[in-house]
Amino acid sequence: MTKHAAVIVAAGRGTRAGGALPKQWQSLGNTRVIDHAVAIFRPLVDEIVVVHHPDDRAQAQQVENVKLVAGGATRAASVRAGLEALEAQDIETVLIHDAARALVPAEVITGVLEALRSHRAAAPALMITDALWLGTAQNNGKTGDHIVAGTRDRSGLFRAQTPQGFHFAAILAAHRAYEAETHGEAADDVAVARAAGIEVLITEGSEENFKITHPADFARAEALLRERAQQDKKTQENTQMEIRLGNGYDVHRFGEGDHVWLCGIKVPHTRSLQGHSDADVGMHALTDAIYGALARGDIGQHFPPSEARWKGAESHIFLRHAIGLAREMGYELMNCDVTLVCERPKVGPHSQEMRAALAAIMNVDVDKVSVKATTSERLGFTGREEGIASLATAALIKQA
Repeated sequence: MTKHAAVIVAAGRGTRAGGALPKQWQSLGNTRVIDHAVAIFRPLVDEIVVVHHPDDRAQAQQVENVKLVAGGATRAASVRAGLEALEAQDIETVLIHDAARALVPAEVITGVLEALRSHRAAAPALMITDALWLGTAQNNGKTGDHIVAGTRDRSGLFRAQTPQGFHFAAILAAHRAYEAETHGEAADDVAVARAAGIEVLITEGSEENFKITHPADFARAEALLRERAQQDKKTQENTQMEIRLGNGYDVHRFGEGDHVWLCGIKVPHTRSLQGHSDADVGMHALTDAIYGALARGDIGQHFPPSEARWKGAESHIFLRHAIGLAREMGYELMNCDVTLVCERPKVGPHSQEMRAALAAIMNVDVDKVSVKATTSERLGFTGREEGIASLATAALIKQA
């Protein structure tokens, strides 16, 4: 069943905007005003009706994949014609929109649709924040020819926008029942709805949802289009950035000694970790995490323990190689996290030094480095204090 429809009203003449054509058919960027409006609604509704002036049929026929309806003598008559064109379909809700509000943000539309789930009518608006004056016209009554005659309280006043949304059957019945002679010419569809006793919820509007009325509004709209294009480009770049994750794990057993090397820091202890190099288990896990993110093997492949030259080597050599390889391949470290698993020695008092040491070796900000510790609750080889295990995760990002 078709649920949502939009009636885009483009039947006005728009003489204040200037130009050889009514504003809705004029170009805005590389696209006509009407086409901008239609494009915004297309992914959000199931059916679109464009109501045009009878003299503008040729212009309207250039709008693709919409139903075209000739408008009437008034806006209300045009809207009614658009609604009646949908009557034979199973429409649940309808959004009525001014074509001149060509750049309405999608979130304004979805806000109205969401409100229609619990209300029969909803429309976007902006609360008035400026002071309001009452002016007395002088001479021809144009701006600059008025005298301030008083002020008005702006409390509870809003600037109405479109799309104005309704349960379809309710607004169609309201338009058919509306008597202009009794109620006066309807300012908008909210006025028609209220005349029928329909309560209208006010939803969030947007300053970007302005109505193109004067020539200067085209320049404003062009500027907004450029701003959106730049934002879209930035968003696209962000979504296309390549991020790689790697995990590392290492274990070293205890042997005789009086200290351990952990993440580049010499920590006093009753025993030392045993290994081919200095057995810095935390740095080894981090190094392997970086190699893993790059899909370039592990420490053993780059620094084989079978080679005597790596006997007793300081582990910063391995980490510098891994981060250097990452940069050669065009990646930079986003962040890393090292977890040391042991009962003793206590890591907490040394964790900040460890972070600083790793950051210095990799030449990154210390905020990108995390070092923490946990125990295995006296379970397993770490619980029996036979050795220390370490897990590490590294995130790398491709540089532009």
